[in-house]
Amino acid sequence: MASPDPQRTVAVIGAGAAGLLAALSAARGGAEVVLIERTRDGGRKILISGGGRCNILPGVAQPERYVTDSSPNTLRKILRSWPLAEQRAFFERELAMPLELEPETGKLFPSSHRARDVRDMLVRRVREARAKIWFDAAVADIRPSDWGWEVELEGAPSLQATRVILATGGLSVPKTGSDGRGLHIAEALGHTMHPTYPALTPLTASPHPHAHLAGISRTVTIRSHDTKPTFTTTDGFLFTHDGWSGPSVLDASHLAIRGRAGGARQDLLVQWTEHDADAWTSLLKMSRGMVRSMVGAALPRRLTDQLLSEADVDGTTALSQLRKADRRAVVDVLTRYPIPWTGDAGYKKAEVTGGGVALSEIDPITMESRRCPGLHLCGEILDAFGPIGGHNFLWAWATGRAAGAHAAAGVTN
Repeated sequence: MASPDPQRTVAVIGAGAAGLLAALSAARGGAEVVLIERTRDGGRKILISGGGRCNILPGVAQPERYVTDSSPNTLRKILRSWPLAEQRAFFERELAMPLELEPETGKLFPSSHRARDVRDMLVRRVREARAKIWFDAAVADIRPSDWGWEVELEGAPSLQATRVILATGGLSVPKTGSDGRGLHIAEALGHTMHPTYPALTPLTASPHPHAHLAGISRTVTIRSHDTKPTFTTTDGFLFTHDGWSGPSVLDASHLAIRGRAGGARQDLLVQWTEHDADAWTSLLKMSRGMVRSMVGAALPRRLTDQLLSEADVDGTTALSQLRKADRRAVVDVLTRYPIPWTGDAGYKKAEVTGGGVALSEIDPITMESRRCPGLHLCGEILDAFGPIGGHNFLWAWATGRAAGAHAAAGVTN
């Protein structure tokens, strides 16, 4: 591995979404860029995103739905640095990658619907910008040096660089190469770390009371119970063999996980249909026939039978004979059903890592560390994540681009 001129070198550690954009932006900004990636090909989370189709961006940006323990104002300032419309134009014009909106989900996908095309195009553009990519190269540590930074590599000579960009990701989906090393490096350099946890991950139960419902999917609304601010999401819900998944569950999972870590159970309440409590109360009062038939017209029969059983209501009861207390019990399981979770699928299936480097210690314009001049941080290593639907790529692209462009400015000016 031949080392470039240290005085003009920007070392980018991690070739995921944020790291690839950082390397491309830095190289286009005139820096000599070395992109260091521990896997043999990089971008592995890109490859598995969207079921292999790569949900590259959301159709509509929703900054209010991001989660952070840092300042929400700082988070929004970072997102505004590269708005959604400009990001879409970048992929479509500069990368020649047309995007298509999937109407039923509101997500943007590459027209080829191949995640590999996204990863390969980014790698190609990085190389065309004359950046060096060192695959199968693991970073052991980084430390300040006379040149700026020394990047210590495992089994290879160290690299000297004026600026370093940490784009190592977090702890989620470890099979893609995420091992949290960048988080440890940032902490060792003195950064304040908000506790990390698996986010956007399925919820589980042992024993699982709904194993016999595996495969049933619905569009539901999930609400948090007694949280500030209140949380509501409407999206897909899937019963699995060991718990519950789907976008709605993933988006709400951080509430359960963080509540459990704090010693308190967080109830997540499901509304199974578009009807709220008042609507169901009216329907049950004014309709004819049996309870089971009425509810079964809106829900799969297996789910109907399970909910009525948990409400302790005989499904063959005529609606005209339904007691007030039983009607209330039916309405509750239909509109305020607490998911009986006992655990979660952890980092193995988590889409992202919650927590990370405090945003207060990062310049929101340049992504440069306020504690370590010449060090920039981007992507999942930072204390922020968004909901399912391309929002975490939006964050990765925005922070990676800013880090790369400003790191380059620091070595070329």
